[in-house]
Amino acid sequence: MKVGSISSSYIFKPGHRFEGEYYLNDNSYNSMIVENIPNQTTLEKIANVFNPGIFKRQFCKNTGNAVEYFQSSDVPNSSEKSQVYVNKKQAESLNLTVKRNDILVTGFGTIGNTRLVTKHQDNVCYANNVCRIRANDEQHVGFLYAFMSSKYGNAQLNKNASGSVVRYIESPGIRRTIIPDLPIDFQTKIDILIKESTALRESSTEALTDAIKAIKEYVNYSFIEHPFKCERVSSQDILNSLRLRIDPPSIMNDGVTAMKDVISKLPYKLIADLDVTVRRPGIFKRIKVENGIPYIKGSEIFFANPFKRCEHLSKSRTPFIDEMALKEGQILVTCAGSVGDVKMITKEYEDKSAIGSQDIIRIDSPAEDDFNTDNLFCKEYLFAYLQLPFVYSYMQSMKYGSVIERIEPFHVESIPVVEPTPELSVKVKNLIRSYMDDSYKAFCLEEEAITLVEKEIEKWNN
Repeated sequence: MKVGSISSSYIFKPGHRFEGEYYLNDNSYNSMIVENIPNQTTLEKIANVFNPGIFKRQFCKNTGNAVEYFQSSDVPNSSEKSQVYVNKKQAESLNLTVKRNDILVTGFGTIGNTRLVTKHQDNVCYANNVCRIRANDEQHVGFLYAFMSSKYGNAQLNKNASGSVVRYIESPGIRRTIIPDLPIDFQTKIDILIKESTALRESSTEALTDAIKAIKEYVNYSFIEHPFKCERVSSQDILNSLRLRIDPPSIMNDGVTAMKDVISKLPYKLIADLDVTVRRPGIFKRIKVENGIPYIKGSEIFFANPFKRCEHLSKSRTPFIDEMALKEGQILVTCAGSVGDVKMITKEYEDKSAIGSQDIIRIDSPAEDDFNTDNLFCKEYLFAYLQLPFVYSYMQSMKYGSVIERIEPFHVESIPVVEPTPELSVKVKNLIRSYMDDSYKAFCLEEEAITLVEKEIEKWNN
């Protein structure tokens, strides 16, 4: 039960809401703190805030007339790339493209996820239910982003949202967000931290892209998606398939065809033959608490900052904690629903003592630095290799299940990994380590900026 006193002047403000639930919740409480700050302004006075109109998406292939398309659920993701494309002329004519330094805010379903657009997403397309915030003065866009990402910015968005089943908020409601007019030198300090964080995220993206590109050039495969597949399959192919699968997608798959071509030309090893452990923790009942162990779901593991609004579980009543602990250098593969997405854990997860969902396959190594210290299959190379398009497609051929599709650890163990040259192994290792270091530093700087903003607001409130 929550009990508190509310001033009548607050009730008589526009809206005249009398139900207790409207005032006695975390979002309303945090919003009141911002409203009591003497120096403040509204978002609409310092930025252009808008949602594009509703449109029918014209999906297309990746050609010169296409632009990458991102959904609302992609806003918090660390990835800068999409495999979905829409017509470029349509995106530009309907003002669907976003610009560098735009602040994106989700306003549908999960409300308040934010993203600062980097140079890698300049002029890409986002869904119309993603609100664009384009600051009038880019000098302090970093401060504005940090505030909108803080609990005080998020609280106002959720307080002003509408809908009882699927909640939503669009630009007219987002424009009313109160922005504290904090000292200029403080805003400048926050802006510098966010800009440094953004630069590190850009460099980490470039390092990962270069590592994947280097492996692509070495493997030198031809991967062409065919919308209609028809071929003769021998009984030997069925007998050699994993678990004697006879359904066509498991045998006539673009990734399977490409993999056959690749391993016929280059030496390889199965993941099961490497010095690794491929596993998945057991199923358990989650006991949620306010201040416990951060619990990262499979859909959250790819967020740039999964700790903003993740669940927390009881430390004393949660089994398999050691098995579920997320450790630096660990490779994760999603295995339920969205299958085959790959993540390498960076140091912030260990700092937070976070645990991950049981619906994520772990690839662990007994060695500190490499999966195979005597050979060329280092963990950095394996992480980048598993993100090649034909390897992702190959994993799709292993899925089973009619409602929620899944793969299991033994499926991952059966994936062939092309043996790299010593030069390629060293190059990829250095690039991925740069990617991990920059990602961790970017996370720390952004979290520092958001924490400073929240503490400054609390100081003014006191």
